[in-house]
Amino acid sequence: MHASNEPLDGLLTGVPELARLPGRDLVEVARYLIPLEANLVQGCLVASGIPAVLADAHLVQTDMLLAPALGGVRILVPEDHLQQAQAVLEAFARGEFELGEDADVSGA
Repeated sequence: MHASNEPLDGLLTGVPELARLPGRDLVEVARYLIPLEANLVQGCLVASGIPAVLADAHLVQTDMLLAPALGGVRILVPEDHLQQAQAVLEAFARGEFELGEDADVSGA
């Protein structure tokens, strides 16, 4: 344990990889009432190279009646990926991630 009373940010200034704590720069790009839809969109974002995370997904899955009260499942991305994420969401809405009827999904 550190004996000083310095604030945490002061302790981390000399350590660049620790100065940016997880979750500090995340912004919401979308919300879905159905967790499966949020997972699907998150997968499209991640496949496009955007580090996206879900918030409240487990809580909403626990009791789907809570989804409207909680505002659904939030998809969060780092702020510096916001424009790219919005472009992916627009492509998703246009159906650009849909598989064709003849797509081979067997994994073989």
